[in-house]
Amino acid sequence: MKQLIGLFFSSFILLNVTVSFGEDKPQVSLRGQALTLLGTPIHVGLPLPDVSLSDRSLKMISMAAFKGKVTLISVVPSLDTPTCDKQTHILSEENGGLDQSMNLVTISRDLPFAQKRFAKKAKMGNILFLSDYREGRFGTSTGLMIDENRLLTRAIIILDKEGIVRYLEIVPELAKLPNMQKAFDFAKSL
Repeated sequence: MKQLIGLFFSSFILLNVTVSFGEDKPQVSLRGQALTLLGTPIHVGLPLPDVSLSDRSLKMISMAAFKGKVTLISVVPSLDTPTCDKQTHILSEENGGLDQSMNLVTISRDLPFAQKRFAKKAKMGNILFLSDYREGRFGTSTGLMIDENRLLTRAIIILDKEGIVRYLEIVPELAKLPNMQKAFDFAKSL
């Protein structure tokens, strides 16, 4: 039985994760150690892939649900790290009123229960937390999945009202924050 499960798992990985980036592969590292990103990279000017992610109550939310409103997506590896915590607090508390006019979303591979606990402790009600914990489809369909630990890399994605990627920052050093103010300013321009 173990051998059969191993064959199934290997087939799943080969079918879903082995797409390479080519020459435009972003370089990402953690404290100077290079990391490998898996999946199909997203690009400015193209639609965000329509995958479904779990919200904090385990309800599946389609990325297509964001159409009709500008959406700022903050992608973090894990809310349990200081940098991800800080990035999420900036999104919630320093967004200059963007939470009144657009969707603010944080995506991680944390379990929905951990996201719920984080949001409750931080008293954050203005961000939609989504989890890519199930199969990592968001990570692999956007090229933001880290091979070495199967977490998402740190990024900011801004979608226009039609769901087209208009802004993308993939942070080259995982331990550093994205330029949140630049993202906020860009989002205001849409």
